Amino acid sequence: MVFNILPWGDIIEAMKTTFFMVSISLFIGTILAVILAFALVLTNDGGLWENRYVFYGLNSVISLIRSLPFIILMTFIFPFTKMIVGTRIGATAALVPLVCFIVPYLARLFENSLLGVDKGIIRAAKAMGANYFQIIWYFILPEAKSSMILSITIGTISLISATAQAGTIGAGGIGDMALTYGYERMDVPVMLATIVILVVIVQSVQTLGNYFAKRARNH
Repeated sequence: MVFNILPWGDIIEAMKTTFFMVSISLFIGTILAVILAFALVLTNDGGLWENRYVFYGLNSVISLIRSLPFIILMTFIFPFTKMIVGTRIGATAALVPLVCFIVPYLARLFENSLLGVDKGIIRAAKAMGANYFQIIWYFILPEAKSSMILSITIGTISLISATAQAGTIGAGGIGDMALTYGYERMDVPVMLATIVILVVIVQSVQTLGNYFAKRARNH
């Protein structure tokens, strides 16, 4: 009976919106985060392109952005969001702060993954005459791949959580629906349904992440 009274049209639309925000921001964020993570590792002390000015500059910016709660970051960059997408409200506008949120978050996780690569592998690559690109592509990335997949998994779950806060600018999504219908309207069936959906999504993401990370370790 409860199943029949739920607004499934709204729920499905909210799930589509969440998928849109998470997938686009994760795709863009992952690319930028990988670049930043390699820049941090390669310019750090002992890195292939050691440069303390570049390292400390990037490190400071990443730490500064990471220290801001998402809701504050989203509000603070309203002018930047308006400049990029032409509006400050809606799911498309939410992509800008979501990307700004996930890039430093993933960059730090990727940095730890890359730093965990055995230095002996890099020394061996140099001894074999590999150039910088070959060292990164054929030696560092394969060794860090499993850990980076788990980092993306964690980042995806964090993005799902952040999309609920993006509802404050009219972005919508399943998390915002849980707050709007469940809390503000005291619609318990809808709140329970959205909570179950969120739990299923998060658990599915975690399971898939663990699976692909395990496969990467075994190859």
